Amino acid sequence: MKLKRIMKYVFLLVLLGFMGFLYGFSNHRNTQKIIKKTAVKFYSNESYFLTQTMVNKLLIQNSERVQKQAKSVIDLYKLEEQVLENPYIEKASLFMTIDGTLNSFIKQRQPIARIFTGNSSYYIDSQAIKVPISENYSARVPLITGVDDENEVSELMVLLNKIVGDDFLNKEIVGIHLQATKEYMMTVRSGDYTIEFGKLTAIDSKIKKLKAFYSKVFLDSTIHKYKTINIKYHNQVVGIK
Repeated sequence: MKLKRIMKYVFLLVLLGFMGFLYGFSNHRNTQKIIKKTAVKFYSNESYFLTQTMVNKLLIQNSERVQKQAKSVIDLYKLEEQVLENPYIEKASLFMTIDGTLNSFIKQRQPIARIFTGNSSYYIDSQAIKVPISENYSARVPLITGVDDENEVSELMVLLNKIVGDDFLNKEIVGIHLQATKEYMMTVRSGDYTIEFGKLTAIDSKIKKLKAFYSKVFLDSTIHKYKTINIKYHNQVVGIK
């Protein structure tokens, strides 16, 4: 019985050693796998600012330097950091599959407005992050004028995100201007009239009033008779013809 017990322990030790050897061998082979190709996928169906070729160049500036290298010499975390330095990219995830493909999943920043200051302009996303103007893509977003600094842009974010989150307003509002009175005026897609929004107070109430007014004037087709729609006053909408 004692001999059998000893043999059992010896067998278990040999088995564990063999399994350890296989794991080490497999892990070594995995780290020595050669990157045969790269594949870039975007989280959204729309490419926006970047193409797959552009992301490949971002990985190391020369895709040939990534391909044909062993996995062990590729620092995926460092590559992710390099990709995330691009102002058009919000998130990046890199990993290698067993067939030797270096996969990149990219989420691009989605602009919600274009800010004009002086002779220059830039986009902002829903987090107020600046996104440079691109030659590859022109976003169809509201044009913002009259704002002079980042504080005014930051204050406007609540209203902008409300507009983006509403299917109708997202299509209807094409411009927002901060007037000298520090009150906001909007231009629209459906006509030549403007919307006097006023200051950035009671935003939800003003949007509710505007949509209620729209539902009436679109129904009776009188919207084109107005030059100005004023929603800045409490509990009322003033339409000026």
